[in-house]
Amino acid sequence: MRTVRDLLEVAVRQLNVREDPPESNNVRYNTWYYGREVHGKAYPWCMVFVQWCFAQVDVGLPVRTASCSALMNAAKGAGCWVTRSFQPGDVVIYDFTGKKKQAAHCGIVESVTGSGVIAIEGNTGAENDANGGQVQRRTRPGKYIMGAVRPGFDKEGPEMTQEEFNKKFEAALSAHRQKLQDNDASSYSAEARAWAVARGLVQGGGKLPDGTDNFMWEDLLTREQMATLLYRFALLMGQA
Repeated sequence: MRTVRDLLEVAVRQLNVREDPPESNNVRYNTWYYGREVHGKAYPWCMVFVQWCFAQVDVGLPVRTASCSALMNAAKGAGCWVTRSFQPGDVVIYDFTGKKKQAAHCGIVESVTGSGVIAIEGNTGAENDANGGQVQRRTRPGKYIMGAVRPGFDKEGPEMTQEEFNKKFEAALSAHRQKLQDNDASSYSAEARAWAVARGLVQGGGKLPDGTDNFMWEDLLTREQMATLLYRFALLMGQA
């Protein structure tokens, strides 16, 4: 579980989580990061939220930190810092003054817009972008984005078309049926099978390698085959 999709599923499930009580910074992500409950202004948690999300999908970041600027600097040193062409899964760093000099907040890019990004962010809110006490989905213009950390995810395979799925399903079903097309059967049905064969209700569908009739007892029964079976029974009973 190391793909962008996995990460975003984790992050989205955290939407609306709040610190409790308000303005306390007491929240599950801080408890995970520090190993104990913490309270107070010394424990802002936007970056801790990011670290927690990435840990859930076992994707590493350049450094384990609660500081936006520390992650930014580590990413620059690790060669995974980008300043354009952002994409889902990037960790964007913001400066809400627009000067792009002082890291103030961060989030995980969920999607890209024509003018910026939509991100899942911890410790944000409508009244305070960088210390709002809640996990929210926020729309951010590019003018506030200093850049982003681009982690190393596993590549996701291309989406399967309906036609491709149909072909794979048909091949799998055919392979499964081949395993059923022999005379293997449970002992409880032995008397019934012998009766049906003796009266011509069930007839072999070809021969097995040893030359015996192949009744394919465990194979699927189509409606066509069911109609034939019922017709043979009706003939046996003098009703057809």
